[in-house]
Amino acid sequence: MAGRRPWESCDNNLTKLWSGHQLAWPVANAQSAIHLEGSKLQLLEANTSSGASACGCSAAPLFGLRVCFCKLSLSPSLSGQPATQDSAMAISSSILFCYLLFSLISNVASSFMYSDDRRDVLFPQILKEEAVTRLDELGKVSDANGYLQRTFMSPASVRAGNLIRQWMEDAGLRTWVDHLGNVHGRVEGLNASAQALLIGSHLDTVVDAGIFDGSLGIITAISALKVLKSTGKLGKLKRPVEGASCGALLIPGCRTLQVIAFSDEEGVRFQSTFLGSAALAGILPVSALRVSDKSGVTVLDALRENSIDIAEESLLQLKYDPASVWGYIEVHIEQGPVLEWVGFPLGVVQGIAGQTRLKVYKVTVRGSQGHAGTVPMSMRQDPMTAAAELIVLLERLCKHPKDFLSYDGRSNCSTLESLSSSLVCTVGEISSWPSASNVTFTVDLRAIDDAGRETVLYELSNQLYQICEKRSVSCIVERKHDANAVMCDADLSSQLKSASYAALKRMTGATQHEIPVIMSGAGHDAMAMSHLTKVGMLFVRCRGGISHSPAEHVLDDDVWAAGLAVLAFLETHV
Repeated sequence: MAGRRPWESCDNNLTKLWSGHQLAWPVANAQSAIHLEGSKLQLLEANTSSGASACGCSAAPLFGLRVCFCKLSLSPSLSGQPATQDSAMAISSSILFCYLLFSLISNVASSFMYSDDRRDVLFPQILKEEAVTRLDELGKVSDANGYLQRTFMSPASVRAGNLIRQWMEDAGLRTWVDHLGNVHGRVEGLNASAQALLIGSHLDTVVDAGIFDGSLGIITAISALKVLKSTGKLGKLKRPVEGASCGALLIPGCRTLQVIAFSDEEGVRFQSTFLGSAALAGILPVSALRVSDKSGVTVLDALRENSIDIAEESLLQLKYDPASVWGYIEVHIEQGPVLEWVGFPLGVVQGIAGQTRLKVYKVTVRGSQGHAGTVPMSMRQDPMTAAAELIVLLERLCKHPKDFLSYDGRSNCSTLESLSSSLVCTVGEISSWPSASNVTFTVDLRAIDDAGRETVLYELSNQLYQICEKRSVSCIVERKHDANAVMCDADLSSQLKSASYAALKRMTGATQHEIPVIMSGAGHDAMAMSHLTKVGMLFVRCRGGISHSPAEHVLDDDVWAAGLAVLAFLETHV
């Protein structure tokens, strides 16, 4: 033990800090030590009479921190001091420990409570425990047995909307369902005529979905508003707040606040994304009401089956007046691995990639029928091998765009650099029907640079037709849907970054590194809402970047962090 401080003998695993920071105080001639950690209060005792140490800890957290006390009982043979002196030192250690512990608890309690009403600033019961419970409950509302599926105006979608509406009312919001099935919750600010802040996400899912996609954004918004209600601040917002389900929310104060749960973002049932948010943004064409699903049921029929009688003129009336809206924010799981890779629970979205999406770029390759054994290889017109070559071409072009694109009128240096970092291409479906003479596959192409995306599509078309001509097969390219890239508003993004920073600092007590700023390759309701107002998005880490799957998972603490970030954002509008 010579030359070694006794508190250093404590178990390293016990003294390793969750937040990455540790404070230790030597107590009573180095026979005791207090360790402050990020999540629990612990008392550690070490007995080194045999040259080994052991630490014991309490399990209960105290004000979100952890304090460890290591006591070293030295035998006379090791200490070289009489036992009576050891006893005196032990008493001194106990007294000093109690004093330090009392001081520590007082300081920690003071720093982790609101200065005005002394309430805990972390609100784990609402922002974590209740939020996670509600996500699980909503995840059980499904049209299928054994997996999660909620599509536009399905029975499960209607039940989910009713449940969300109950939670909105529990948070103090006035609720209603509009003519396209969006669920709204609104609270007026101090100035009811002020522009409203909208917060939202979608309540529909893909087939065999996870429980966080869409739902997380709705629940965190409602939870944050419930905290404001519990602290008496809900009616003090600077602007109205409203929310809806496909899901959006507006925040009161001088401003109205509204939460909205959008009825359809995924587009599973009618193959038409953003039905709910597009209607509010005023970009949904009347013709969308006549689109039918696989059973021949139209959007209009689905609404009427649920006692929503909508006419063409009422669809146009759903559009918000741009002058009445201040902005829109959306919380969503990242659906990618970046945040997990960098080790952050939250990230601010810089922009959303433009899309030529699944079944947007449809390629049909037609060859000729021929007996598998009687037509010579030199004379075959095989569309399957032609399709295979085209798919490999797509992969090569999107992995190495600089090898295909030149610095000309269609592309420049900045475009090529952008494509190298943001271009993603995927073949979504491939089919051969009614025989091998007819092959169809779909391409999903995304990039943050719209001009670059168009350049890639132009080059792909050229290369595609050359291959088809070489193979003596015909190719038909059908382009069905495009969505331009959306850049998030710089001011909203800055506020979301500050709110995320404040939330994580509240949770850990430690100064945070810079909040990551990332691009979104997935489409979100914010894309549609950008036609109405400025938008901002906050991403939440998901395990492995997995989404649209039952394996989709968000840590409870990350749900908590997201709720705290929304709360911190709203508090700037109080």
